[in-house]
Amino acid sequence: MACTQRGNNELKMKAKKMMKDAKDPIEKLRYACLARGASGIKGLGRTFRIMDDDSDLSLNIKEFKKGIHDYGLIMEDNVMENLFQQLDKDNSGALSFDEFLTALRPPMNNNRKELVRRAFQKLDKTGDGVVTVQDLHGVYNVKKHPKYISGEWTEDQCLKQFLDSFDSPNDKDGKVTEEEFMNYYSGVSASIDNDAYFNLMMVNAWKL
Repeated sequence: MACTQRGNNELKMKAKKMMKDAKDPIEKLRYACLARGASGIKGLGRTFRIMDDDSDLSLNIKEFKKGIHDYGLIMEDNVMENLFQQLDKDNSGALSFDEFLTALRPPMNNNRKELVRRAFQKLDKTGDGVVTVQDLHGVYNVKKHPKYISGEWTEDQCLKQFLDSFDSPNDKDGKVTEEEFMNYYSGVSASIDNDAYFNLMMVNAWKL
């Protein structure tokens, strides 16, 4: 249901190539994140949230530079400053997380966004905007999972692994928000040019 390993590898290769050609700082950062796979943008978002010491859900230029550095992305100072100015639409000297992640997210048309929303709503049984292992009971079937069949893993362990596929590689907290789900699928969407194929993938994966 999550992006296949092959699809993820194709996305990484495509993003690395696009990153070299990108002139726009936002595109450069977007492709640098996607070069880490479909959950790359979400990973950067997590890094910034951890860094938000005063919990005001915004970033100043110092926090912004540190977040990019801590995430392991190499960008020159002047490129980061240009990027910050470009994103800081009201010249307030601060970026909100939502503005930043929305600008960074690869564009998805409304039809694709709606499919992703429907998939998330199907997963989010409690309707609280966060998907956990508990939500997945009865929605995602683990009976054919090789480790469940062999008895190595319990149902909950299989469900946790499934959730982890949407999570950031270095920060798996067992919870996925709608924003994280959308960020993940915007990464998947970036590697699929054909709308019909994306629709088919979502409908088959989530039985929409």
